[in-house]
Amino acid sequence: MQRERVLKLKQAKNKLLQSRLKVKSDSIDLEAMKIKADIAKTQYERNLTLQSEGLKAVKDVEEKRSKLQEANAYLISQQNKFLSTKNEVINSELVILTINATYGDKLAKAQSNLFTAQSSSYDTEAEVSKLETNLVNYKKRNSLLFVTAPQDGYINKAIISGLGETFKEGEKLVGIMPSNYELAVEMYVRPIDLPLIHIGEHVRVQFDGWPAIVFSGWPNVSYGTYGAKIVAIENFISNNGKYRVLLKPDKKDVKWPDAIRVGSGAKTIALLDNVSIWFELWRQINSFPPNFYQPSDKIDTSKTKV
Repeated sequence: MQRERVLKLKQAKNKLLQSRLKVKSDSIDLEAMKIKADIAKTQYERNLTLQSEGLKAVKDVEEKRSKLQEANAYLISQQNKFLSTKNEVINSELVILTINATYGDKLAKAQSNLFTAQSSSYDTEAEVSKLETNLVNYKKRNSLLFVTAPQDGYINKAIISGLGETFKEGEKLVGIMPSNYELAVEMYVRPIDLPLIHIGEHVRVQFDGWPAIVFSGWPNVSYGTYGAKIVAIENFISNNGKYRVLLKPDKKDVKWPDAIRVGSGAKTIALLDNVSIWFELWRQINSFPPNFYQPSDKIDTSKTKV
């Protein structure tokens, strides 16, 4: 509509310009007709005077009178044409005003409709946001009907098993054993023996249900034991008065049995340092303490100058 108004205004202004130029042309023609009419009147009066003096015939006077009337008729016609052209200029100016007023009303109405549609769109967006919020609330309330576990597993113990029982937020409901897990062994160490335990040391494990023959001092020939490595040592004492140590399977040793289940019992044997048989006999005879493993990654605390 704005582009149409611009084109309409250009068209009306061109027509107004044409009308003004036509007014100038008609005004020039009118002045020419006035001059012709004045000339015809002068000639008629001169011939009339000469005819009264006997110098001109009546026929010449009649011709001049006819030309005078003809010139007056052309003059009146040109005056009418000039006035009609001036009316066209006024009409063109009126058309321009009408175009501005008409398209102003149309554009105002269109803008009003546009703003109304935008307002309706914002109202709809607000309604959609409100509905989405309600939907999220309904989904959240619906999800509260079920208690989901943080990971896949199996229920091995029901702490609250009665029907219609109520429970508080954060209260334990069931015990879950994960379905995907990595086996580890818990080993408890007395506080007096804790300084002898280090991460990465080797430990032999004997599982309940697997027969084992253990040769003291000969871990490599012990039958039915499996290799493990220390991966974590707790810094806080447990309820039983000992420190908990976690062991993982030693990949360089025999693989742990596939039939082991979580919660099975196990006995652990912390290994001493590897020494020769003569040194062990000498240590036993002299009642010297055994040599335990020491961590290989000792920190160098010596200071160097740069």
